[in-house]
Amino acid sequence: MNDLSEDDMELISQLYPGVFTRLAPPQGEKPRRRRKKSRGPERGEGRGKRKLSSEQVELLERNFGDEHKLEADRKDRLAAELGLDPQQVAVWFQNRRARWKSKKLEEEYAKLKSVHETAVLEKCRLESEVLKLKEQLSEAEMEMKRLSSNSPPSSATIDAADNP
Repeated sequence: MNDLSEDDMELISQLYPGVFTRLAPPQGEKPRRRRKKSRGPERGEGRGKRKLSSEQVELLERNFGDEHKLEADRKDRLAAELGLDPQQVAVWFQNRRARWKSKKLEEEYAKLKSVHETAVLEKCRLESEVLKLKEQLSEAEMEMKRLSSNSPPSSATIDAADNP
């Protein structure tokens, strides 16, 4: 329900001007980049950030799939198996949990947004239907008045008026 038709958008904009808008990425804005930290002696000479091999990432991903939390003995076992520092394994898991949580939030947001759009469309449809029904009712009442004023009173109407 993410793609609304032009008719749906027109109906929503008429009934709720300025309330329902689509989110569009800002035009011309570049994403911010983080500054690289200086690699001085305080960070350890020769010890830079190493990129993990595809085998290491694959094993870490499999372990993350089993359990998102990392206990100390499991961290040490994985570090030894991968030839990494236990701190690297811990940081990788922390970063992976953050990406996992972010992805979950995005999926939940998309579901809620879809439900919201559906509810707004249904509300607009119902309000439009109520307006049409009110118009029909008004027309029917006018027709009843017109018919009652044009026709002579029937005997049943006279009898009812005479006997209160």
